[in-house]
Amino acid sequence: MFEYFPGNYVWNLGVVATLNSGGLIDEVDRACRPIRDLAAQGSDVGTKEFMASWARVAEDLATQAAADEKAGNLRTAGQKYQRATNYLAQAERMQSAKSPDRTAFYQRLLDLQQKAFDLIDPATTRVAIPFEGALLPAYFKKAETGGPAPTIILWNGLDSTKEHMYASGFAHEMAARGINTLMVDCPGSGEALRFLGLTSRVETEDWAKACVDYLLTRDDVESTKIGLIGWSLGGYYAPRAAAFEKRLALCVAWGANHDWGAVQKRRLEREGENPVPHYWDHVLWVWGETDLDTFISKAEAVNLDGVVEQITVPFLIAHGENDRQIPLHYAHRSYEQAVNSPKRELRIFTAEEGGAEHIGLDHFAHVQTFIADWVEKEFA
Repeated sequence: MFEYFPGNYVWNLGVVATLNSGGLIDEVDRACRPIRDLAAQGSDVGTKEFMASWARVAEDLATQAAADEKAGNLRTAGQKYQRATNYLAQAERMQSAKSPDRTAFYQRLLDLQQKAFDLIDPATTRVAIPFEGALLPAYFKKAETGGPAPTIILWNGLDSTKEHMYASGFAHEMAARGINTLMVDCPGSGEALRFLGLTSRVETEDWAKACVDYLLTRDDVESTKIGLIGWSLGGYYAPRAAAFEKRLALCVAWGANHDWGAVQKRRLEREGENPVPHYWDHVLWVWGETDLDTFISKAEAVNLDGVVEQITVPFLIAHGENDRQIPLHYAHRSYEQAVNSPKRELRIFTAEEGGAEHIGLDHFAHVQTFIADWVEKEFA
């Protein structure tokens, strides 16, 4: 994996994710260069400075975009707004859950994201999914074909948001293949966590039901062709949901998070890498817990043993052989236990081809297009 900050896995992962989601090397370099020395002090030190430096580049882009918009250069303006959103989303992801500025930064990136949609992607719209008396914020990107189309529900993980999902380009791949994408801030992520206080839970089928119920109200969705993909911690969320929400037509674990509870115990022992700085504060925030010992005990239930056996639709497990967060053997366990899937497939991405790191962030396009091809064929 490309290491802008030698030895700082967490910061490097953010850089690589940004570059593989539409970031430009010059702009990323201008954001990173002033904080290069801070990276040597560990992932938790300097995250405020990280935010400030990346925000300067993002706001410079937003200023340029506003000038372009005023001059009538709407496509150029939209592209700059989108890159600014990407940079803010990655920098906000790195902040402490206790940061007093985090909500304001997130609202700013939401506003810029909408500007980008309005100018260059009107096929993507903001929607809200009714859920237990609240609403799950989401983006819906329409397929390029007309009429009712197959639809993918895309779920994020522990620290990503629907803005990361959009920036990844996966919904564009789906649209080009005639497939809609619903990108959802699940409980414990994005707006659902930051603004609505909705925290994660073991029973992800609860919000899968809400997503399917919502999609069935739309006349541009083919009701029998609704699939679910989850990346990172979504590699637990999605298989769990597919086991119990039987209206789903397929499932993809984009990173085989088969026993996330066990992974937390490994992290207590400093085994493996963390995805974000200020890790335990972030985890407790996502799951609505205040005590680490209580959380670790409850996290034992975030486990797919006895669950994937109940998946009865095509099931793809995509995993990097050098995933430093989620051990490879969990991908094999999910595959071995998914005995009732009519078509199960395990795809392991190697270092030689790329995509070997966590959810393939080192070569995101390679992993994405494989998954997109698999989904397209299954829906066909």
